[in-house]
Amino acid sequence: MVTNLYFVRHAHSVFTLDELGRPLSERGFCDASHVTQLLKTADIHHVISSPYKRAIQTVEGIANCIDNEIEIVDAFKERFLSEKPVNDFDDAIQKVWKDIDFHWEGGESNRIAQNRGVKATLNVLEKYKGKNIVIGTHGNLMVLILNYFDSSYGFNFWKELSMPDIYRLSFFGKELKGIKQIWK
Repeated sequence: MVTNLYFVRHAHSVFTLDELGRPLSERGFCDASHVTQLLKTADIHHVISSPYKRAIQTVEGIANCIDNEIEIVDAFKERFLSEKPVNDFDDAIQKVWKDIDFHWEGGESNRIAQNRGVKATLNVLEKYKGKNIVIGTHGNLMVLILNYFDSSYGFNFWKELSMPDIYRLSFFGKELKGIKQIWK
């Protein structure tokens, strides 16, 4: 029995320091509508999301289409990079990708964030075996999850993601059978 997980990286958002409440931009709402149209044909059974507003807003259209409430799973929130703002984001993110156990003060290492995301993914596979599930999440965490199942997904892949982006991971039990990009 195949289970399909549609990981949806959130659409473009309006930058604010409020990570939890950051909303989609006008462009983001247009793209979220396109996400809904793409997923309408996928026979989606359930919708899960990070608690971040931009992730919820990106997948709420498909939840409405299937008349389903969004299940909020805290473990699908974006990786926490640092307690304090970093001076150079590119440099800061490269360092955590170069050393899986490195973390900035108060932040999560790749290993810690990946373990959190993978545990949540395995829970979804157990709970919704044989179903098609949408998961609204964030780019860094999504790639860390993909990387766990296939090490070819890493930092360079993350840099090329779009906002939004959709990847379908197909599993037989808990064994990954394939990854396919749905967006574009």
